[in-house]
Amino acid sequence: MTASKSSEAVNDPYIAMRFPEFRSYLAMRFLFTFAYQVQAVVVGWHIYQLTKDPLSLGLIGLAEAIPSITVTLYGGYIADKSDKKKLMIWIILAMLLSSLVLMLVSSPEGLEYLGQKSVILIMYLMIFFVGIARGFYSPTAFTLVAQIIPRDHYANSSTWNSGIWQIASIMGPAVGGLLYAFSGITACFVVIVSFMAMALGCIVFFVKNYPPQFVPRENIFKSLSEGIKFVFNNKMILGALSLDMFSVFFGGAVALMPIFAHDILKVGSEGLGFLRAAPAAGAVITMFIMARYPPMNKPWRNLLLAVAGFGLSIICFGLSRNFYLSLICLFFEGAFDSVSVIIRSTILQLLTPQEMRGRVSAVNGMFINSSNEIGAFESGATAKLMGTIPSVLFGGTMTLLIVFFTYLKTRKLVPLGLKQIN
Repeated sequence: MTASKSSEAVNDPYIAMRFPEFRSYLAMRFLFTFAYQVQAVVVGWHIYQLTKDPLSLGLIGLAEAIPSITVTLYGGYIADKSDKKKLMIWIILAMLLSSLVLMLVSSPEGLEYLGQKSVILIMYLMIFFVGIARGFYSPTAFTLVAQIIPRDHYANSSTWNSGIWQIASIMGPAVGGLLYAFSGITACFVVIVSFMAMALGCIVFFVKNYPPQFVPRENIFKSLSEGIKFVFNNKMILGALSLDMFSVFFGGAVALMPIFAHDILKVGSEGLGFLRAAPAAGAVITMFIMARYPPMNKPWRNLLLAVAGFGLSIICFGLSRNFYLSLICLFFEGAFDSVSVIIRSTILQLLTPQEMRGRVSAVNGMFINSSNEIGAFESGATAKLMGTIPSVLFGGTMTLLIVFFTYLKTRKLVPLGLKQIN
């Protein structure tokens, strides 16, 4: 490639999309995420309708987080030493079967036959199995995309990867809320199962087999410890993961959305879909901007600013009593979170050796899953103890304090550019 063509490639915001396998991977990611997001909205709303208890929403996050965190490290080890395509097929199949069971037990016939308590228990059990599958999904997807895309285009692929996830996260909650309101829960699960099946087809028919580049020569515990040590010895990676974990742990109000929709803003399941979609809408628009203007000139500074903006958006959302103002606050929450995700993903891709990607991604997954799902439990528990609004304000305030504390500890990283961390 000549110097001029190389320069054009670097400045091409669509360079990653020019790889056919990456497009197939993104199609799978969209379909899988869409189905997962519809399911998250439907399950959360349905369980809250049955229990009317904020803690039950927190328990959804806990039921998914415990198995996910438990198996994630092992999932990274397996991802490094396995054929990526075959492993992804098994993961999506497991999610598909869990959704089928959820469809059967949550139907009116299932509720009548099994009873409310049994239905809720089985739904939590299926969420537990979804957590296991997700523990394998994240490191497998991370290692797969790194083999599809050349290293020079990791930053661009991270932007599109995040953007497709966010687009699905807009459409999934909105479709889930509206479909639940007008067609019922069974129709929602028909859509979920159909999209899971199509995601499976994208991997089976359009992605090549990628044999492992890592062949373990020592026992599993030593192999896993290598990934953990790598993360904890790299200040940039550890700082980015820690900042994300603690900020989202305290600042995530997503688990409480059914309460806001039902009790505070009084907009029903239709409004819940739009509330869940608003952060992703902000993230997608930001993604298109970031594809043209990557936030990697001073990544650490930009990461701190993005997480601070995330915390402020959460506080504003907690104070709002107007549906449209709440949507705007959530829109900006998603926009700031998108910048954070793009920076963190790019740092991970650039600084992680090829043979260690699964295990490092697994450590990343433990941070992310603990912040999202256990954060959902924290939100439900604090809402139970101090009320819904105070718990959201507390979470946003804690996020700002975490950003300030992180800044004090990492001032030397603030002025660094991308080339200085690569």
